[in-house]
Amino acid sequence: MPASESLNAQRNDPTFPDIWEELNWRGLVHVSTDAAALKELLAGPPIVYYCGFDPTAPSLHLGNLVQILVLRRLQLAGHRPLGLVGGSTGLIGDPRPTAERTLNTRETVAEWVGYLRGQIERFLSFEGDNAARMVNNLDWTAPLSAIDFLRDVGKYFRVGTMLKKDAVSARLNSEAGISYTEFSYQLLQGMDFLELYRQYDCVLQTGGSDQWGNLTSGTDLIHRAEGVSVHAIGTPLITNSDGTKFGKSEGNAIWLDAEMCSPYAFYQFWLNTDDADVVERLKVFTFLTRAEIEEFALAVRDEPFRRAAQRALAREVTTLVHGAAATDAVIAASEALFGQGELTALDAATLGAAVAELPSAELGEGALVVQALVDTGLCSSTSEARRAIAQGGVYLNNVKVEDESATLAGSALAGGRAVLRRGKKTLAGLVITGVSAR
Repeated sequence: MPASESLNAQRNDPTFPDIWEELNWRGLVHVSTDAAALKELLAGPPIVYYCGFDPTAPSLHLGNLVQILVLRRLQLAGHRPLGLVGGSTGLIGDPRPTAERTLNTRETVAEWVGYLRGQIERFLSFEGDNAARMVNNLDWTAPLSAIDFLRDVGKYFRVGTMLKKDAVSARLNSEAGISYTEFSYQLLQGMDFLELYRQYDCVLQTGGSDQWGNLTSGTDLIHRAEGVSVHAIGTPLITNSDGTKFGKSEGNAIWLDAEMCSPYAFYQFWLNTDDADVVERLKVFTFLTRAEIEEFALAVRDEPFRRAAQRALAREVTTLVHGAAATDAVIAASEALFGQGELTALDAATLGAAVAELPSAELGEGALVVQALVDTGLCSSTSEARRAIAQGGVYLNNVKVEDESATLAGSALAGGRAVLRRGKKTLAGLVITGVSAR
């Protein structure tokens, strides 16, 4: 269902919950300005609100997805979102805890602005009374001279207050220190909120709690410059139950771009969610109802081996990010790898992405299956590989290997790939050379 249809259907649902209560139940409010005032504000007539995203990479990641879905939840409740992509702040980058960011070229940042804008737009509706709008802060900073910036914005900031911001103080206490460029970042983000307040009557900014100093730079600036109170909501940083950083897989960020993280790898990331984390992930990353999530919580408690919550989480989030067709394809691939579907029905891209997640080896089509078992690590020796075949526990493309002298000839699937399995669950991928990929 297109975003606009989904949003309109839910917006007109009389059972749609109170949005402030909903955000809190889903654990999305870690810190905020005046909670009572926010509850009243969000229960009233539509407001304009925004969240900013800096193009420091060619794709957004799972941390950004939290913010995108908050934008969507508030729009479902009838409010009017502004999605800001930082064409100017992306040229600087907000201060990291330990070191200066590498400054990207203007051309690179401009290119990434387009990528990020396209990703954000997929989650919002640009139709109806509360249509979304995309903005770029380069539009109002590029014409501004340094003197005008210092006179019109800088005069409202106090250096003592700026030094106390967590991101700044952490860097001041590090060996790297902090440049004037990154020290000034909070002025630019504060100016964004002021500009959006003046242009669109925007009265709420959302972001991660690690950005709280930058969020309040905007609320403070508007209060000093305009004499009015506006609001900010900081969402919690998502971590795993064991305290490790969420959103990493084998040391790599989970990107929203399919070229940087395949839909198959994306789906598998969610499918591998720990029982201790899955209910909270359902709250934050899906639009399932409270009743549906509570049912999955019971399933995790009573029948965790079925992993029903994980499968629902993987399907819901992969569909949100990559669409229903891609999700169906990766589910089919996942099932086919374990003998519950036809590997021959998979396209080259999906099969390639699936095999890329497995231990793999490259062999010619005349190579013995025994050698493939050893090269992929499924067996430690050729004698062990022969025993595994003799015992009936080896499958090539889900077909049992009966003969110890069997080769890989004729086994290439889409893209010259093949799947080797030992037992029910131990898999490896093969790239078979010397054949024409179909």
